[in-house]
Amino acid sequence: MEIKSTIFIFSLITLCCLTFSHAADPPLTLDYYKSTCPNAEAIVRKEMECAVTSDLRNAAAILRLHFHDCFVQGCDGSVLLDDTYMLKGEKNAPTNLNALKGFDIIDRIKNKLESECPGTVSCADVLTYAARDATVLVGGPYWHVPAGRKDSKTASASLVESNIPGANNGLLTMISKFMYQSLSVTDMVALSGAHTIGMARCTNYRARIYGDYQRTATMSSIADSNLKTLKSTCPAAGGGDNNESAMDYISPNLFDNSYYHILLRGEGLLASDQELYSSMLGVQTSNLVKKYAENQLAFFEQFSESMVKLGNITNPETYVDGEVRKNCRFVNT
Repeated sequence: MEIKSTIFIFSLITLCCLTFSHAADPPLTLDYYKSTCPNAEAIVRKEMECAVTSDLRNAAAILRLHFHDCFVQGCDGSVLLDDTYMLKGEKNAPTNLNALKGFDIIDRIKNKLESECPGTVSCADVLTYAARDATVLVGGPYWHVPAGRKDSKTASASLVESNIPGANNGLLTMISKFMYQSLSVTDMVALSGAHTIGMARCTNYRARIYGDYQRTATMSSIADSNLKTLKSTCPAAGGGDNNESAMDYISPNLFDNSYYHILLRGEGLLASDQELYSSMLGVQTSNLVKKYAENQLAFFEQFSESMVKLGNITNPETYVDGEVRKNCRFVNT
């Protein structure tokens, strides 16, 4: 009975997510700027090369920024908006506060594009191009980015809290959040692989390292040493909330499939990551973790496909009332 109930709940969640999903086929094309700004992608790539060369962690920052943008109102650049008297942006929502970086990189890219092609390339497209280039520059796959997004004049701090997957979310909650965006379980596992680069804050992994880490991990000498290091930077009693640790301690600045190897050993830093492999409900997700651990090419191919799907989540309102911002931090006046 318990298994049947679980299956029923899962099916119900899936049905609800599919029913209320808001993503649709967007009016995006690969040659959108062919005549209006033919050097757009080259400009983005050059600036990203400078940013990642100066600090490899900038790659993960831009990739995360893109993800957080697309999960709230679609990929519309809303995450880039600063708070004003008239607008409460997404940057200072609890989930995003102290977690998002790279805004200055997008500013520099946008300034270059405004010099070359004023009022032409949207901030939403800039961020989508930049996320692709960030991935490539640290060893990840390349994919073609459809363009033509418009920038939103609005933002939603409340949707940040409801839409963005949390570090301590259970598997069914994560599945429901991805399916709400019309992203499949396969997309979820592949996109989670972005955690092969980047850092997590203590506030997001404290519960994990003082909770079930030792239950899921094989606790080899390496795992034991790693756990001690994590606890030294993230005290149980509180404090040090913004201290950071790599989500992939094997190759934190290289985009590869070692993240999945870490999950196989039960050493995922975030509880939500380890759920992909260790959850009793995760038959499909655990099989995908194994697949991507065994075959990096399969992971790269699916990640590329899933990133295109992520980038194609648009905000339909922007095609009625959107714009191309001159400054990504503020709506045009």
